[in-house]
Amino acid sequence: MAPVQAGSFDLAHRDRAEVKLGGFGGQGIILAGVIVGRAATVYAGRNAVLSQSYGPESRGGACMAEIIISDGEISYPRVVTPDLAVMMSQEAYTSHGLRRPPQTPLIIDEDLVKTDDEAEKGRLLFKAPTTRLAEGLGRRMVANIVMLGVLCGATRLVNAEAMRQAVATSVPKGTEELNLRAFEAGHDYALKLLSDTERGK
Repeated sequence: MAPVQAGSFDLAHRDRAEVKLGGFGGQGIILAGVIVGRAATVYAGRNAVLSQSYGPESRGGACMAEIIISDGEISYPRVVTPDLAVMMSQEAYTSHGLRRPPQTPLIIDEDLVKTDDEAEKGRLLFKAPTTRLAEGLGRRMVANIVMLGVLCGATRLVNAEAMRQAVATSVPKGTEELNLRAFEAGHDYALKLLSDTERGK
């Protein structure tokens, strides 16, 4: 794994942040983007826009969500220079993760994405077993929510409590408890990894 540097991933004090979330149809990538935007606007009082795109297939094809969060007005809805890339499929990583600007941190689902070690040399990379963590909760389909926990813990892009509220109000009725446990699993994993890294483990 490339070194994880907590300060380099921290987006908490940015007045504007552009994020790309990538995966395949059926993973809940667009829902994840909606939750991030909702957390930023409804529960944190900021501005946010979401753009989405799909491949030719509705399930299994490429899927991308672009989120811009800002304290000021957002005049253009598409991500130009991402401050963070999050990739949950090999195709998304190959098409978008590898092409990100050199300084842009990347978070991947290490269960589904194999990175190019040569290309990632010297770049900020955070690997998390989001699919395995979701399977440990008994539902692989909540891997997207686990990833939101990782994103929140690793970058502080949005306040954790705002994200919890957005998760609870965005997922299907009756699944709130499971999805909140998924969020906590990802959040706890990210915080522990950063803490261990800072201590030199």
